[in-house]
Amino acid sequence: MQGMDNYVRVRGARVHNLRDVNVELPRDAIVAFTGVSGSGKSSLAFGTLYAESQHRFLESVAPYARRLLQQAGTPDVDEVTGLPPAVALEQRRSVPSARSSVGTVTMISNSLRMLMSRAGDYPPGAGRLDSDAFSPNTAAGACPNCHGQGVVYEVTEDSLVPDPSLTIRQGAIASWPGAWQGKNLRDILAVLGHDLDRPWRDLPQAEREWILFTDEQPVVMVHPERDPDRIQRPYQGKYSSAKRLVLHAYADSKSETSRAKAARFLVSGPCPVCGGRRLRPEALAVRFDGRDIAELAAMPLVELARLLRPHAVGAGPAAVLSQDLVARIDVLVELGLGYLSTSRSSPTLSGGELQRLRLGTQLRSGLFGVVYVLDEPSAGLHPADSEALISVLRRLKESGNSVFLVEHDLDVVREADWLVDVGPGAGVHGGRVLHSGPLAELRDVPESVTRRYLFTGTARPSRRPRTPRGWLKLRGVRRNNLRGVDVEVPLGVLTAVTGVSGAGKTTLLGAIGDLPETDRVVRVDQQPIGRTPRSNLATYTGLFDVVRKLFAATPQARARRYDAGRFSFNVPGGRCETCKGEGYVAVELLFLPTTYSPCPDCHGARYNPATLEITYRDATIAQVLDLSVDDAAEFLADVPAAMRPLRALREVGLGYLRLGQPATELSGGEAQRVKLASELQRTSRGATLYLLDEPTGGLHPADVEVLMRQLEALVEAGNTVVLAEHDLAVVAAADHVIDLGPGGGDAGGTIVAHGPPARIAASPSSRTGAYLSLAARPS
Repeated sequence: MQGMDNYVRVRGARVHNLRDVNVELPRDAIVAFTGVSGSGKSSLAFGTLYAESQHRFLESVAPYARRLLQQAGTPDVDEVTGLPPAVALEQRRSVPSARSSVGTVTMISNSLRMLMSRAGDYPPGAGRLDSDAFSPNTAAGACPNCHGQGVVYEVTEDSLVPDPSLTIRQGAIASWPGAWQGKNLRDILAVLGHDLDRPWRDLPQAEREWILFTDEQPVVMVHPERDPDRIQRPYQGKYSSAKRLVLHAYADSKSETSRAKAARFLVSGPCPVCGGRRLRPEALAVRFDGRDIAELAAMPLVELARLLRPHAVGAGPAAVLSQDLVARIDVLVELGLGYLSTSRSSPTLSGGELQRLRLGTQLRSGLFGVVYVLDEPSAGLHPADSEALISVLRRLKESGNSVFLVEHDLDVVREADWLVDVGPGAGVHGGRVLHSGPLAELRDVPESVTRRYLFTGTARPSRRPRTPRGWLKLRGVRRNNLRGVDVEVPLGVLTAVTGVSGAGKTTLLGAIGDLPETDRVVRVDQQPIGRTPRSNLATYTGLFDVVRKLFAATPQARARRYDAGRFSFNVPGGRCETCKGEGYVAVELLFLPTTYSPCPDCHGARYNPATLEITYRDATIAQVLDLSVDDAAEFLADVPAAMRPLRALREVGLGYLRLGQPATELSGGEAQRVKLASELQRTSRGATLYLLDEPTGGLHPADVEVLMRQLEALVEAGNTVVLAEHDLAVVAAADHVIDLGPGGGDAGGTIVAHGPPARIAASPSSRTGAYLSLAARPS
């Protein structure tokens, strides 16, 4: 066992719900943090340990960074000693740019560009190109027509005018802005002599072309029609074509809403110059093993390694660079990511895929003596790939590093050297370290919820599969890696879609959801419920509308003539104008992701002092937003409209979350359950098809049981539930299983087995079946 000087010691941690936590963790070990969702394990691993390491880094680099420390905030902890530099590998759901790819995240693109530059076959007479010339993200390499995007965006008459039977006055040009600006454009056209009241299709072709696509911007004197409510004087108006307005809004608008609206009128297609390959012709003329760099980047990693392996022999540039590429790729293939291609865009990856790419890259970095803090590295992993993950974690440790991981997959947890169990419950009911020590000693901690699952398995009572009340039939599905698949989905039962990462599970869910014969489809994914602190669970579920009306109905509010809008933090009036009602201000650190710190004026309350003078049952609107769902259910117990969403949130195990908890603080699993709760509060008509993509992601086994009770209740009410899932306890409890594979990417996309769980477990061709038969095995 490590000596006492080889420990990280935390004293008095109070981040989020942590209650003056003291804990000692060994270095040079794999330490697993467990506990139910919301117990405080991430607050300890990321909010305290990683945040403290980041704080020390900022303090050491530059006066500029030190000035921002106060804004960026520091973890609420008395002391942390023995903490090495830390690297966080989180499940960030998005990345800064669509130009980010598997290749850029893993550094494979750098080596591939170098290989083409140094060892590629050039056309006769062509000079050698620098590696930058093979990157679509540089001026030297990007196709000049599409600027390295591979696609061009254009507008057409059909995209701008979807209904040509309308007149211009009736809004035929759907892309035009509304309100005054749209009226301004109509008035200008009238002055220019165009007929605003003739159906669009009846206007001469040349006239339609000019209105939509002209580069001219004539200025005319406009005499507005008389409006009895307001006086408008003549003014000079400048005309801009519909095309110019849409392209300008898409390219230059700072508003995400404006950009999204403009995107609806754009038609994209492959760039005609580079054919979608993003590079200049000179770079595409260079070959390696008969392929240009775009063709190599489009190959699945496992295929790329197979092509490069014969070249990875000897000592020349081609051999050295091929050896480096094969070594990098082999780790990713081992982690179950061989189906990805180098050119795959990062925003299309799941959080688990992105984290494992970073993990595989770290093995090649050669870092020594750091703490890797991981956020559920098993997320999205089939049990067949978990063994490789464990192997990679061990190699990081053997390289002289410490590995701290927040984890729910108990097969991964069992491989840890040390266990920190946080709880016992969530939110205010958690925040204590129940056990910090060897795993076996958790048996002696009766308060631990983890104990029951770690030592006795997670078997669910077996029952006979339900009988379907009908079938949804899909024929010849061709989408992503699904190639002409025929699928039958039973109605009125719970179906699990299984298979290794990249087998086609999410793609199949999408195909099922697009069937026209389904009455009502509800997709519940793990995308954020909002991308800024302005979005929260009260606004998303509609609960906040009810609360605002309660405050507006108080005698104080009525005396001041405050309506419900006064209690919204999204519009001027009652909100704090310093932070525009967000409660937080963004701190841009340039070399680090944007962080949010409490507003210096309202200190996170979101509202101005006058609004906070209004109370409902002695609580301000800010104090109500600060209540947990559980506490709010007690506070608003006699308000039926509030109890509907609160009850639904508690039923999916989210009683510990605060009503005003920013969307940016929710995990993917929590966001998915908020969406599910907002659906559960609606009056169920039965015959609804619910599609869930890995709903157990980020859930402790105890929380999985809570979630499964809700899904079972949906089925009992006459609905159909289809979920993509890796959790074998959930799969074993399904009525029907559709197992995809046998591998991922090009090696997947077919149905390996289907039927009740027992049939899958007995199938010799199913990789899932081999593990499913062991799912109920106690450890």
